[in-house]
Amino acid sequence: MIQKSLLALCSLMFISLNVFAQYSNPKEITAEKIIAKVDNFIILKSDLETAYLDFMSRQEFSGGPNPRCEVLENLVINKMMVAKAEMDSIVVAPEEVDQELDGRMQYFIQQIGSEEKIQEYYNKSVDQFKAEMREDIEEQLIVRRMQRELTADLKVTPSEVKRFFNTIPRDSLPYFSTEASISQIVKKPIISRGQKDEIRKKLSSIRQRILDGEDFGDLAKEFSADPGSAKEGGNLGFWKRGELAPQFEATALKLKPGEISQPVETEFGFHIIQLVERRGNTYSSKHILMQPASSSADINLAKNYLDSLRTQIIGDSISFEKAASEYSDDKQTATSGGYFTDDTGSNRVSVEELDPSIFFAIDTMEVGTISKPMVFKTPDGKEAVRI
Repeated sequence: MIQKSLLALCSLMFISLNVFAQYSNPKEITAEKIIAKVDNFIILKSDLETAYLDFMSRQEFSGGPNPRCEVLENLVINKMMVAKAEMDSIVVAPEEVDQELDGRMQYFIQQIGSEEKIQEYYNKSVDQFKAEMREDIEEQLIVRRMQRELTADLKVTPSEVKRFFNTIPRDSLPYFSTEASISQIVKKPIISRGQKDEIRKKLSSIRQRILDGEDFGDLAKEFSADPGSAKEGGNLGFWKRGELAPQFEATALKLKPGEISQPVETEFGFHIIQLVERRGNTYSSKHILMQPASSSADINLAKNYLDSLRTQIIGDSISFEKAASEYSDDKQTATSGGYFTDDTGSNRVSVEELDPSIFFAIDTMEVGTISKPMVFKTPDGKEAVRI
């Protein structure tokens, strides 16, 4: 039925392909050559190469003669969906795109560690990164909506599914890992004043060593908890106003070139900052970052907080989803009611993608139950607690 729907689409729009007749010699194809055209929508060679690399990295290849053919087929089908959606005036609201974009960005931030690390890794600001993602996400949402429109009236009986399954040779059946729907509430320990004061003293001591003649870069390599800049001697390079943490930026811009700040606290920890240079609306700086460790008392307070919240949820005073949205310190999962989601937004995730500590925890749990508070390491290496 779905194939018939796609064939019907083909009759409604012009599709031209000019790729594989010439693809035996890739050097002849320029980076931005149009390799396929579906109605008014084009597919570039660079689109194919990007999708191919992503496709192979996720090991989705079905084993056919040419993985690029499989990727190109998917790209063409997507463009068919977008073209048909345009004919049928099917659109997605900007608010839907914004919501999906924010969810994707939170996923990237959790995986990489921070907005600053995304900027460092991709060599572009978060706003630039989001702008480049926006068009692709809008297209994906339109494709998803068009697929729902096409399949809305389809009905498949269990016997039809069974007959279809039985036509597939056993050795051709793909492997799908177990999936689970899991939600969490995270509490990050509140660092005690004593722990913070200890870090300030250490940074003040390092600052004095620099003032006494030791090299900032050498001490950054030795002490900084920011691995990206530490290997560069603490150098962060040039940033525009508004791109770094507000407390960091405000302190850096009060300095004279070469001057070193007193310890300053941001959401990432404590820094001493040296302003290197200012150029109009941009500035270059160095820093040494230290992050106070949680004490056992801090961890126990977080455990007690979550244990109390767990009791309320079990007693139906509040739902898990509402508690996650309002009280979880993990921004990415909090926005989805505590649920882990994959890159399509689904809250069914492969157990192979889970942190081992989560996998072993749910392996002994019944569906619908809530774990006791568990200590774990966040992506940036800090200790936190979750249920």
